[in-house]
Amino acid sequence: MKTLPDNPNLDHLRRQAKDLLTGLRGIRPEASLADAQTSLAEQYGFRTWTDLKAEVDRTRGRFDVADPALAQQIADRFGLGTVAGAMRSLSRPDEVGRRWQLETDRGRWLARTVDDVFPPTDGAENARFQEAAAGAGVTLPMPVRSTADNVIEELGGHQWRLYASVKSGPPLVAPVSPAVTYAVGGILAALHRLRFPADRICPWSSMRLATRGWAELADLATAKEVPWAPALTDALPALTSLTEVGDGTPEQPVLCHNNLSPGNVRVGAGGRLVVTGWEHAAGLPPSWELAFALVNWSVHAGGEVHTEAARALVAGYGKAPELTLASFRGTAIGLENYVSGQIEVALHASEPEEVRFADRNVRHLLGHLTTRETFDRVLAAVRG
Repeated sequence: MKTLPDNPNLDHLRRQAKDLLTGLRGIRPEASLADAQTSLAEQYGFRTWTDLKAEVDRTRGRFDVADPALAQQIADRFGLGTVAGAMRSLSRPDEVGRRWQLETDRGRWLARTVDDVFPPTDGAENARFQEAAAGAGVTLPMPVRSTADNVIEELGGHQWRLYASVKSGPPLVAPVSPAVTYAVGGILAALHRLRFPADRICPWSSMRLATRGWAELADLATAKEVPWAPALTDALPALTSLTEVGDGTPEQPVLCHNNLSPGNVRVGAGGRLVVTGWEHAAGLPPSWELAFALVNWSVHAGGEVHTEAARALVAGYGKAPELTLASFRGTAIGLENYVSGQIEVALHASEPEEVRFADRNVRHLLGHLTTRETFDRVLAAVRG
């Protein structure tokens, strides 16, 4: 599920809906702006555009402000000058940490806590990968090293990373136009051509990390009488089938972005795509990351595939690795890990606002599951 930022902006949502309309018309030529608005609302976990706008009204102006002393500590540690305003939260905490905006007399910066990056890292190789990507023509917020030449610094009980701010619009929303997916394919190819070494495939994409099986989670949800328990029970066959996706020995992994989805890409100056969310970078076989991108960029939330967008992504990549059902194995396993993790979060949520968000999130995940049939449709679209 897409997550509204802190202090959401309705104009950004209107822009997302207009961009989404272009992609939707590649699947359904008769689609209207109202259809795109409804689709966008559903991707944010709301039933209608009116419901989404009501949530924006409810949360507009809400954000957290960091302790000014902590803000200056961060600025000092990373050599960014004197803080020039309140350090404000940009989003709710996610599975890695939380994003903040820091302004100093030397500019605007993105500060991010990275307390729960998996696999754990000191960020040094990750930053070198980002710098190599920038050298290969990928537009991204450049990492900032501390005065001690570290990528990550511990301050105020958190692990912090800093990035230079890049002016851009809101995150993109799938499906998108073939022109956008062509550019995404080119970005993937540029990253894979770096052949940045990785010693293994990221465990998140190669093994089920949950301590409980699907049936046990469904029993727990039923016992707690959470509103989405019936949906989880109904989804058990689809969730179980994800484990059976793909087999065989994949090609050698290289360091990949590992989450090149629309939520981590924005449109910047001159229409260039700006890639964010590099904290998840890890080893993947190139075919696995290409398969992940195809699913995330060309599939509508209802499971429909934008055929031309999928083909354009492969065309933008150039000489693409051969894709088979086995190429989607990392996507399937990563989805299993994500869904089970979000279910656990929802089962243990206690604060009213957290319960409200977690319930909406799990309802959305279970109602829009990517399945083996989705992978088959993507393959059919690419192969023509």
